Amino acid sequence: MDPLTSDQMEALRDLARKKSGEAVGFVNISTARTLTDLGLAQRSREGWEITHEGSALLVRQGRPTENG
Repeated sequence: MDPLTSDQMEALRDLARKKSGEAVGFVNISTARTLTDLGLAQRSREGWEITHEGSALLVRQGRPTENG
């Protein structure tokens, strides 16, 4: 996988914060779709959500999430 852009990393971190219960702003749809294509996010009825793979990527990048 190619490295994520700064916008993609920011969106992934926002989704991780959302998963831990924090309020976050809107995620750019194009960015979220790219994360979904990469398996790092998914779309649900509640909006975009980080996947286990997305959380693991943040941990590998040295940006652990509260829920791992």
